Amino acid sequence: MGMDTVMGSVRLIRPVNSAMMGLAVMIGVFMASREASWISHILGFSVGFLLTAGTMCINDYYDREIDAVNVPDRPIPSGQVTPGYALRLGVILAALGVAASASINPPSLMIAAASAALMAYYNAHGKHTGLPGNLIVSLCVSLPFLFGGAVAGRISGVLIVFSLMAFLANTGREITKGIADVEGDRRSGVKTLAVRYGSRTAGKAAALFYLAAVAVSPIPLALKWLSPIYGLIVAGADAGFLHSSIRLLRGVSPRDARSVKSQSLIWMAIGLASFLIGGL
Repeated sequence: MGMDTVMGSVRLIRPVNSAMMGLAVMIGVFMASREASWISHILGFSVGFLLTAGTMCINDYYDREIDAVNVPDRPIPSGQVTPGYALRLGVILAALGVAASASINPPSLMIAAASAALMAYYNAHGKHTGLPGNLIVSLCVSLPFLFGGAVAGRISGVLIVFSLMAFLANTGREITKGIADVEGDRRSGVKTLAVRYGSRTAGKAAALFYLAAVAVSPIPLALKWLSPIYGLIVAGADAGFLHSSIRLLRGVSPRDARSVKSQSLIWMAIGLASFLIGGL
């Protein structure tokens, strides 16, 4: 294996993205049980990392023709790795992730296998379906926290609520991304809400999901699952999502949608911090 192949492999797996997903699982383990062993944390991180890395490789395999036009320096179109190599690497990494989950417990295996199947479907068919594809991505974004609970042997109410908030907020972000990419998606045949019904209608739908996430956020405080500091911090995230929703309801250009999409990551990060700090 040459150095080009090694470097191409590293770029394929997107190590930062994969590590972030592994960290999300560790957060789920921590929120489920403060007494979870370090082995549980390591196994949880490994499954999240491997499944995401495998998905990224398979995604590049299916996107190789689009990437050849839009991002020709990606590993496959640039010639660092062959399409077959990327597909094989992705399948191996995803299989290792599922196998690692089997060593934890049956619920962990079920969630990991479901996540792998969803992302395989998304890469092969779902990304062109618009809203259904958005929902699949958001489900996979929310699953690591539930998976962390399964690793710890306890999927608590607070994990379910947080996963729901992540699902709703990320769906709003995915729809907003469709507004930002509307011209490219139209040429590529991606049936996003913005392509099918226009950016204004898509903006209203995105705002609805953001506002639904805000509506769910008081539940942990109302049920006294988290300390009052959670409420103080999550209020910042709620204010951010309200601001983004107002912008979307007023109508945004693709350029403005990119700004809203980027800002939503900040609001989601604040929401994550509120759960972590509120649970200490």
